[in-house]
Amino acid sequence: MNIFLSRSTFCKTLIAASLVLGLNAAVYADSTDAPQPHSDGIGAVATDTVITTKVKSQFIDDGRLKKSDISVATTNGVVTLTGTATSAAAKTAAESIASSVSGVKSVDDQLKAPSAADVAASKVDKAAVTTKKAVSDSWITTKVKSEILADSVSKGFKVGVKTVHGVVVLKGSLGNQDAIDHVKDLASQVNGVKSVDTSALVVAST
Repeated sequence: MNIFLSRSTFCKTLIAASLVLGLNAAVYADSTDAPQPHSDGIGAVATDTVITTKVKSQFIDDGRLKKSDISVATTNGVVTLTGTATSAAAKTAAESIASSVSGVKSVDDQLKAPSAADVAASKVDKAAVTTKKAVSDSWITTKVKSEILADSVSKGFKVGVKTVHGVVVLKGSLGNQDAIDHVKDLASQVNGVKSVDTSALVVAST
């Protein structure tokens, strides 16, 4: 009777130990990292490779995606797009193109594109630069004209002044070559002037 009870106890202990080991094994299995997505089988790999190539090819041929930096990866027919698009329209175009390729099941569009606010801000910045340049050229022209009018060497002669991107163009006539060189000197000293073109400035006939 005592032997039977001992065997019974031993069996219960063995079962309990097995359960503990089983639970530990389950916990260990759950703690491992989840497997990364991959194509299921050789056939799927080949198909995914073809899809990726077709999508990339269509991206290259589409003018809307010019200057966009887009990476393409395909897993079991799901195309993932990463990188940057030049605009929201380019981002939409990339997703649409990828979706239209034969064999594509879905598109995971992770592309980054500038927001409408960013685009608007960029346009404002460009406009500001253009306006600043125009004002600068206008200011240079006015300053050069005032310097020429106030100078005794050019008094009595008509000299036209035009400024384009900091380059002053002088047109008209002066008494002699020394006067032309002198006026060129005056214009060159004005702040913001990059160079002075006197090719249209001639010596007045006497």
